[in-house]
This record gives sequence, C-alpha cells and structure tokens, in this order.
Amino acid sequence: MALVEKTLKGQTFDDALITQTPDGIAIQPLYTIEDGAAVVRDLRARDADRPWDLRMRAAHPDPRQAAAEIMKDLEGGAASVLLALDPSGLNGVAVGSLQDLAQALNGVMLDLAPVALDAGFLGPKAADWLATLAKSAPNAPLAFHLDPLTAFAQAGTSPGPIESHLVSAATVGARLAETYAKASLFLATGRAAHEAGGSNTEELATMAASAVAYAKALVRAGLSMEEAFSRIVLGVSLDAEYFTGVAKVRAARALWARITDACGVSVPAVIEARSSQRMLTRADAWTNLLRLTSAGFAGAVGGADAVVLGAFTDAIGLPTAFGRRQARNTQLVLMEESHLGRVADPAGGAWYLDNLTDLLARAAWGGFQAIEADGGIVKALESGLIADIVGETRAGQEAQFADRSRKILGVTAFPNGEDKPAEVATPVIADFAVDGPSVRLPGPDSRCPPLTPIRFAAAFEGAQA
Repeated sequence: MALVEKTLKGQTFDDALITQTPDGIAIQPLYTIEDGAAVVRDLRARDADRPWDLRMRAAHPDPRQAAAEIMKDLEGGAASVLLALDPSGLNGVAVGSLQDLAQALNGVMLDLAPVALDAGFLGPKAADWLATLAKSAPNAPLAFHLDPLTAFAQAGTSPGPIESHLVSAATVGARLAETYAKASLFLATGRAAHEAGGSNTEELATMAASAVAYAKALVRAGLSMEEAFSRIVLGVSLDAEYFTGVAKVRAARALWARITDACGVSVPAVIEARSSQRMLTRADAWTNLLRLTSAGFAGAVGGADAVVLGAFTDAIGLPTAFGRRQARNTQLVLMEESHLGRVADPAGGAWYLDNLTDLLARAAWGGFQAIEADGGIVKALESGLIADIVGETRAGQEAQFADRSRKILGVTAFPNGEDKPAEVATPVIADFAVDGPSVRLPGPDSRCPPLTPIRFAAAFEGAQA
C-alpha cells in the first residue's frame, strides 16, 4: 500500500482509485475472491448461431416505407421487429386501424418472425389488430408489449384512470393468451426512469414494481400466477457503460427470481434490452456507433434474450438505409464474428461483475420495497416519489458532466471541429398522420409528475453551435 500511495503523488487512495456510480456504488480498483457474490446465473444452452434475438425498431411514419424497411432488416439479418405505433406519425408509424397495421407489416410472416409492439395507450387495440393479422396461428411468436405504465410515467397523464388502463390491457391480454400460446403480453420496464436521467437501480426498481403490477392485473383477469409471470417480458436500458450494463441485465434476472420465488412460482426471466436514447449525441453523431456497440456488448454478455440497438442518427432524425444497416451489422458482428453468445453467462465468476451484479440487485430491491411501501407503482408515480428520486439523480449526473468529471466523447471531450452532420430521412410527417381510435376510458384522468426524456449531451451541443 505504501508503494501505491507513493505513485498517487499526494492523492488519497479513495480519490484516485475508487469511483462512484450514480447509484452510489463504489467501484474498487481490484477485486479478490472475498469480493465474490453468489448471484443468479443463466446457464441455459444458447443457440450457437442465434444466441439472442436481433430486434430492429421500425418507426417511419409512412406504413409502406416502414414495411419496406422491416423486410430489408429481416433479409439483412434481423430476426424480429419492434414496431412503434403513433397515429400522428410523430413518434412511430402512422397506424390507426387494422388496415394501417396490415400495410406496415406487409410481407412479414407473423408465424415465423416475432413482432413486438410499442404502442403506449393504444396498446390493447393494437394488440387486437396484430392478433387478427396473425389469423389465430397458435404458435405465432407475438410480443404484444402492453405497457400503459411507461406511457403514463412519460406523459404525466392518462386518458382516464390509469388503473382502468391496467384492467383493460390485462383483460385483452388474458383473452389473447387463450389463442396465442407463445405470445408475451406485457413489457415491464423502467425505461421511463432511465431516459429521464435515473440510475441503474432506480430503473430496475421501477421495472420490478411494474412487473408485479402487471402480474396482479393478469391474475385478476383470470390467469394463474405462473402463467401471468410467464407472459411478462422485462425491459432493460443499456448505455455505453458496458460493465454496469452487463451487471444490470444480470441483476434484472436476480430481481425476477426473488419476486417469482416469493410468489411461489418458478418462471425464467425473459429480457429485452434496448439501447439508451439519453446517451446519444447530435454533435459528432458518428461517435454514437461506439456507444451502441458497447450497449450491444452488454446485452449480449449479460444474457439478454432480445437486443434492440437504435441507429447512430436517432438523436438527429429518422435513420436512412445506411443507419439501419449499421444498427443491424453492429449486432451481427458481435454475434457472428465476436462470438459473444458462445458461452453461457460469460460474466459469471468474475469477482468484479458478480459483486456489481449483487450490489445493483440489492439496491434495486430496496428501491422496489420503497415503491411497494408507497402503495405500488401507480401510487409511487402519482405521489411523485419516483420523479423526485430520479430528478435528484439526474441533477447529480448533469453536475458531473458540467464539471467534466464525466465526459462525453465528441462533445465535451475531443470535439470534432470538422464535424459533418450525418444524413437522416426527412419525411413530411403530416402527410401520413391518420385519425386513430380513442384511447380514453371512462373516469377522470390520472396525473403524475412526468418522467421527461433527456439527452445529457444536449446542454453542451447548444454551446458548441
């Protein structure tokens, strides 16, 4: 230790060699066997050729263009589709009816290629449309991804009581479960907390509380406890910090095991990992390729069942064919050239990663208990408990970026003086907007402090301009 202190030139050991995550977890410079922890491991055999589901997001407002992009993705190596729907066309494909959805999925064989939805409060109606297109094929691998809680958290309001939206989604889901044996119904995620600037443990706690709320809703709708949990997918957000990303995916699995065990069921976790939007930059957007590669690495090594990587131009606008190809090929290289899926739980046995996984899971469990003590996820959103915690964490992270203790490549570190903006697609969104069905349910609107998405680089890109 004396030799170490000598090399630090006056700095203390803690200041020089120990870093803190936004969760308050200390990262040591060295880990030994004493730091190891027993964590839940996923040792299931993985398909050597397709160890995870390469999922591509489609959000072009024109349903016909979206269909063309989807088919190109599937032909180019993608295995499934995440279809974002928004009748206005602002935040997804302009779909407001069964016919519109049929256009957006024209050519897709729904009994072979999994299709996942991202439809917000439109979720139950969109699920019925997708089920109709699948023509009652019982083995169609559909992912309805019903998730009214994320829509509520981000919007800060719901069209009618949010509890009614939970009941509506669960009722539709339970009905569709009778026909589609392999379909997942709900997506339980803390993405809203993450994109608003929350920490890893705050995201995981929100995810866990959402999973419990959705399981309860499905049980009330008539499903058994075991089937209810088996129809829920966990959603995890991944940024460029790949070690914490690996640990977060593994911690999500540990939380799920703890919850299902407490409920007396044994159901393996199914995890969809999506790349973070808050980490992306508009300035020197090409550096986003590095961030997305790190996120994909974390999802693969952490053992996610499906990985969704956005395009490197997402902070600027809709991707071109080149941007979509880069998103696909990043995963294909990780999968087919780097062979990241050849080993089950490659992080297992690494003292640092096992320790970090355990600390994240324990801290998230404490956050989950606080949410449940506040009355559950709906009450915790309405009371502002989650928004207050996330807001404090966001402010702390913004301060670190401001004082340069944390840096953003291409923006606050090594800015590119000759930056040439990347090309993006520029459709006239108003040309595709449609009238969607009403998503309002009887009763007064529910309200909560919104978890508004941010980008950490935005504060500095304006100064550069």
